[in-house]
Amino acid sequence: MRAVAAILLLMSGIPAGAEAADTIFINGNVYTVNEKQPRAEAIAVNGDRIVFVGSNADAQKLRSDKPRIIDLAGKTVTPGFTDSHCHIFGIGEREMTLNLEGSKTLEDFLAKVKERVTKTEPGKWMTGRGWIETFWKPPQFPTRADLDKIAPNNPAFLTRADGHAAVANSAALKIANIDKETPDPFGGQILKTDGEPNGMLLDNAMDLVAKNIPPPTEAEREQALLLGIDREMKLGWCEIQNAGSELSDQEIIRHAYAAGRIKLRMINAAYGPGEAANALLKNGATLNAFDHRFTQRTIKVIFDGALGSRGAALLAPYSDKPDTSGFLTQKPEDLRPMFKEALRRGIQVETHAIGDRANRVILDLYEQALMSVPPSERPITVGGASLSLPAGAGEPGVAELRPPKAGGDVRWRIEHAQILSEQDIPRFAKLGIIASMQPSHAISDRFFAPARLGMDRLRGAYAWNSLIKSGAIICGGSDAPVESGEPMIEFYAAIARKSIKGETHEGWHSEQAVSREQALKMFTINAAYAAFEENDKGSIETGKLADFTVLSGDIMKIPEPEILKTRCEMTVIGGEIVYRTR
Repeated sequence: MRAVAAILLLMSGIPAGAEAADTIFINGNVYTVNEKQPRAEAIAVNGDRIVFVGSNADAQKLRSDKPRIIDLAGKTVTPGFTDSHCHIFGIGEREMTLNLEGSKTLEDFLAKVKERVTKTEPGKWMTGRGWIETFWKPPQFPTRADLDKIAPNNPAFLTRADGHAAVANSAALKIANIDKETPDPFGGQILKTDGEPNGMLLDNAMDLVAKNIPPPTEAEREQALLLGIDREMKLGWCEIQNAGSELSDQEIIRHAYAAGRIKLRMINAAYGPGEAANALLKNGATLNAFDHRFTQRTIKVIFDGALGSRGAALLAPYSDKPDTSGFLTQKPEDLRPMFKEALRRGIQVETHAIGDRANRVILDLYEQALMSVPPSERPITVGGASLSLPAGAGEPGVAELRPPKAGGDVRWRIEHAQILSEQDIPRFAKLGIIASMQPSHAISDRFFAPARLGMDRLRGAYAWNSLIKSGAIICGGSDAPVESGEPMIEFYAAIARKSIKGETHEGWHSEQAVSREQALKMFTINAAYAAFEENDKGSIETGKLADFTVLSGDIMKIPEPEILKTRCEMTVIGGEIVYRTR
């Protein structure tokens, strides 16, 4: 009888052994990102896994006794979108503190600050984030003198959108004991006018002030986390890859998952060098904890600053400020032992590198580590909820080391990879390094990148197509809260390489735009690969986790400007509808 049933299933187009479905999504315009079956109209789910992908009629044959039928009404369905690079606490904090996004002029910026001053008790710190001076006329940094006029009685520390620069007023500088004699810290700069600090602090110099700001309470940090996650799910992200965390962050994240307060999937990185990275190297990775919701196997290094604040480390001086080439924020000799230990412990490494010098040096450091620790000494990290745990080991989902895999599958990453020397582009594929890039940076930076770099260096700027043609894998992210964090803006930027108003720019190399198919892969299967998850996520296939993003428009066909008007209609994680517009 089983043989007859199997034959009938095959004749009907249903695979033998297919499970009954408790949820069936029908009437969808489904892009699977599965080359063997690129399109479908129905998806059948049992529990949190996909059991069938195909036609409406065939999916109905897998109905359980009381199936839930979800009519997608022709809407477009993709594999669940993954933001391969964001800062989840920062996204929530942006909603809780002074949000300076969209400040179109210095006067507009100061007006927002002044309004907050009227609501802030004298003597209390005032913080905020989101300003970008490159759109102002003239495009100059704000100064402490600007802030002193409107906030004389409150120490103020207001961070640029990229998180690599901040302006502080005189009260804040006094608390930090910063004066004309204060030396620049390694990896940072105190900007000065006529020998006096003017309030602008770049990269590691920001810490001189920031360490004096009373830290948020644990409850406030958790609120920021949950606000950020709620926003991500409403935008259609099913997974985020959180680009850096301290030990205190990790504790808050784990507690929130354990309490059942988070449904979004997260790949979390630990900042290094430092105690967070040391703990990860000592204790090992955590994989697929909390029902495949949380994984931590990666060390995050910040290696230079940002292009807008001229902290990105360049091989040659900035075209619009020839007295600086930016700077590295870590010493290579401090990274080498950590990289080797990561290889021996099965830990992934991802490094923030924006300038062409930072990218070249980190590629050199990666290559040196890979050569010094041969594949035979690189174990792989595996794990899951099925692992038995010793008493007190924590939540299910810890990882264990297994014997090395042929070829040494490390999947190390460079985050941003924004400005590359043309000779370094092929090295990504050669070394097996993943380029983790955020398309929106290109359409934001186009307003100042030509001035910072000059026309010649733009050939290697945001070079998505060149990387892909060389054989490299690109995973896509948003870098929110540096950028807005909306998946449709990222998708549009990747395929259009134009501003959100449809503008182009001289020397902006439109040939570096990617196809819609390539863009979709950047935020789905490539993102899964970058996290060692391609067998579980990234495409709509039988056996994979049932994560989908349902969109109001067909982003694979509609005109480019219409993509920006497309909205998330439904976010499905593990077969559960975690967000719906109605």
